[in-house]
Amino acid sequence: MTSSDRTGWTTLVDPDALAAALVDGEVVVVDARFSLADPGAGEDAYRMSHVAGARYAHLDRDLSGPPGSGEGRHPWPAAEAFGQVLSAWGVTPGTQVVAYDDAGGALAAARLWCLMRMAGHQRVAVLDGGWAGWQQRGLPVDSHVPPPGRSGYRVQFDDAALLDSARLQRHLAAGRGVVDARAPERFSGDVEPIDRVAGHVPGAVNRPFSDNLDDGRFKPPARLADEFGTLLAGRPASDWVAMCGSGVTACHHLLAMAHAGLPGAGLATGSWSGWIEDPARPVARGPA
Repeated sequence: MTSSDRTGWTTLVDPDALAAALVDGEVVVVDARFSLADPGAGEDAYRMSHVAGARYAHLDRDLSGPPGSGEGRHPWPAAEAFGQVLSAWGVTPGTQVVAYDDAGGALAAARLWCLMRMAGHQRVAVLDGGWAGWQQRGLPVDSHVPPPGRSGYRVQFDDAALLDSARLQRHLAAGRGVVDARAPERFSGDVEPIDRVAGHVPGAVNRPFSDNLDDGRFKPPARLADEFGTLLAGRPASDWVAMCGSGVTACHHLLAMAHAGLPGAGLATGSWSGWIEDPARPVARGPA
């Protein structure tokens, strides 16, 4: 059995399984730790200690476009720019990639997973339990920063699954579903610590991304399938779009749904911060 036979991970991977695969050296691990309050904190933590051999992905620099290049606080990056990021990590179309963070996958491991899946890359997964789970098992860490690679990865995103606010508005008008991954108090508009307008897109339903987790790890696929099945209300996943504040934690839902055997939902790339860029767009407040 080859290493690629053992590492066909497309959603989640257990820390012990990843540790065993690292011996073969055929997995690219990416540390995606990030703090919205201190954008440099994740990279600082990475330089002190990370999963042995891991590279670093900065949410603003590597997993988003420049400010003003698209909607919202974390614009979806251009395909060429993201291809350059993957090339610098030495990733090829056949590489097994594993991402992790210290926020249950929400900042920003699931974002990297989503970017790669939207680019058609199948062999990408998130480390279940993240940095904390790796440390708790006493698995190998180091502070070495690998040198840049040069793979020449060419990216082409599935634009049909990536909705800007205008397309999101048409999606809702067609009677399709939107699930917002923000905390209930932000969804309702009772609290808004980040964006200038509080509330949610009219017609959206709320499921905080944290509902996908149980004690820091993803719930079993059957349980996620049951919970999302209730939320989808009998409609296929392809009728739904995930959103959040800026298109980052929404990716957590897409990962959880794929792990539950419910792939195909889209992403509102600008999400709430993109929606409110146009003051003419309607805003709802209160619970779903």
